[in-house]
Amino acid sequence: MIDEQYVWFAWAAAFLIPWVVLWVGFPAHRRVMVWASVFTTPFGLTEPLFVPEYWNPPSLFNLARTTGFDLESLVFCFGIGGVGAVLYNVLTGARLMPLPDGERALPLHRHHHKALVAPFVVFPVLFFLPVNPIYPGITAMIVGAVATVLCRPDLKTKTWVGGALFLAYYAAFVIGLEWLSPGYVERVWNLGALSGVLIGPIPIEELAFAVAFGMYWSGVYDHFTWRRPV
Repeated sequence: MIDEQYVWFAWAAAFLIPWVVLWVGFPAHRRVMVWASVFTTPFGLTEPLFVPEYWNPPSLFNLARTTGFDLESLVFCFGIGGVGAVLYNVLTGARLMPLPDGERALPLHRHHHKALVAPFVVFPVLFFLPVNPIYPGITAMIVGAVATVLCRPDLKTKTWVGGALFLAYYAAFVIGLEWLSPGYVERVWNLGALSGVLIGPIPIEELAFAVAFGMYWSGVYDHFTWRRPV
C-alpha cells in the first residue's frame, strides 16, 4: 500500500517507464515520441474541466482539490502521448515514409487541416451539453479518428489497431492502479455521475477514453507530417 496522497503521482510516473524503455530500445522512433509527448503535455492543463465532475484525486500539495490543476496530469499526458504515437509502429515494425507528392495532391487531402483540428472544434461545442465532460472528450477524439480515416484511408488499419493496442496497454495500468491501492477507483472516480458500468475494476468511460485516444493519437503524427507507415 502507498499513501493515497501519492497514488496519482506514482501512477502517472509509471507511464514514464515504458516511455523510457521505448526511447532506449527504439531510437528510430525517438523523434515521433518527443513530438507527440511535447504536444500532448499541455492537455494536462485541462484537468480543472474534469475535477471534480469526473474524478477528484488526492495530488501533490493537494493541488487538484484546491485549484483543479495538478502536476501529475502533465506527467500523465507526457507519458501516454509518446507511447500512444509509436505503439503500433513498434509492435508491427513499421517505418514512417513520406507520402508521395502525387498522392498529397489528391482531392481527398484538401480536407487535411479540417481533419486535424476536428477534435478541437468538437470538444468545446459538446462541452456545454449537460453531460459529464469525459463524454465530449471521448466523442471529440472519435470524431478526429474518423476524420483522419476519411481524409487518409491509408491510415485506416493503423487507426483501428492503434485503438485496440492502447486499450490493452491502458487497461493494464488501471488494473495496476487498483493493485497499488485497492478501492482507489471507487473512492476517486465520480462513479455516480457516470454510467456506473465497470469492466472488472475499470469504469467503461476509462476504456472508451483509451480506445478513442489510441485511435486518434496513433496516426496524428503521420497525418500532420504527411507520412505513412510501411
